Amino acid sequence: MKIGTFDLGGEKTFVIAELSANHGGSIEIAKETIQAAKEAGADAVKLQTYTADTLTLDCDREDFIIKGGTLWDGKKLYDLYKEAYLPWEWHEELFAYARSIGIDIFSSPFDKSAVDFLEQFNPSAYKIASFEITDYELIRYAASKGRPMIISTGIATIGEIQDAVDICRSEGNDDIVLLKCTSAYPAPLDEANLRMIPNMAETFGVASGFSDHTKGITAPVAAVTLGAKVIEKHFILDRSIGGPDADFSLDKDEFTQMVKAVRETEKLLGKVDYSLTEKRKKSRQFARSLYVAEDIKKGDIITEKNVRSVRPGFGLHPKYLRKIVGKSAAKDLHCGDRVEWEDIL
Repeated sequence: MKIGTFDLGGEKTFVIAELSANHGGSIEIAKETIQAAKEAGADAVKLQTYTADTLTLDCDREDFIIKGGTLWDGKKLYDLYKEAYLPWEWHEELFAYARSIGIDIFSSPFDKSAVDFLEQFNPSAYKIASFEITDYELIRYAASKGRPMIISTGIATIGEIQDAVDICRSEGNDDIVLLKCTSAYPAPLDEANLRMIPNMAETFGVASGFSDHTKGITAPVAAVTLGAKVIEKHFILDRSIGGPDADFSLDKDEFTQMVKAVRETEKLLGKVDYSLTEKRKKSRQFARSLYVAEDIKKGDIITEKNVRSVRPGFGLHPKYLRKIVGKSAAKDLHCGDRVEWEDIL
């Protein structure tokens, strides 16, 4: 499975810098953020394509006021999304700019009109946000376009996750990535439940990854050790820009550190390989082997005192010590001689 030119079947993790609301209302800041994401090592930058009217109603009733211990408690949903949204007229320039500097770009559509709008830019994937996983018709419509589907699972039941996967497959689209996500902003570490990453891949037969809202870089690095093929993290040029997502976004230096740690982790994980590389073979010189520990005359009996398992590793393998003890020396042997088969009668 590929997202753009990136092969998820390889050993590297696809790292997404989520622009979200971190544009400060300026297309120039948005472009600078894309450039910074590229320099920080991101493989892709992701936008969000909606308006306040495609997400909610301009309504003051209690249901439409945010509560529940979030960063935005007391604010009206409509007002939050109006503040956070990225103008649709910016998309053409941002897509062109990202591609001109060699970083992949795609977006999260939040309704069918956003999918139709994004199609003109030939995005490499569609990302379904956690709170949209229950919008089955949006998933169906986006999946019908034949592009890889990246789906966050933050608020979904296992049945709803299965439904989302089944809907994609019913549209002939099997290029699916499920992202473990904790829909809290910021997310507590003890609610990350990263063990779900390999479980989701096995349970649903898809690639899996991690959409992270924790602070810092520990969680995404840990996710890679558990097999995450995609990491998504909110990215901001500078937290002084402010905005709804600034508190749980990484700045350029932090994102750079995260990517570096992810790439180092990939190297550390390596592969299952019991063969001895040339380097490992060379290191075996420091292993133990059998050496003469005391001078031995021809015909003397080999004992555990006059032959010992010591470093270095140029002599006979230590596993043969019990086999040669009690046998006779075939010739005079001197302290420090390697024990060889031809030395034993």
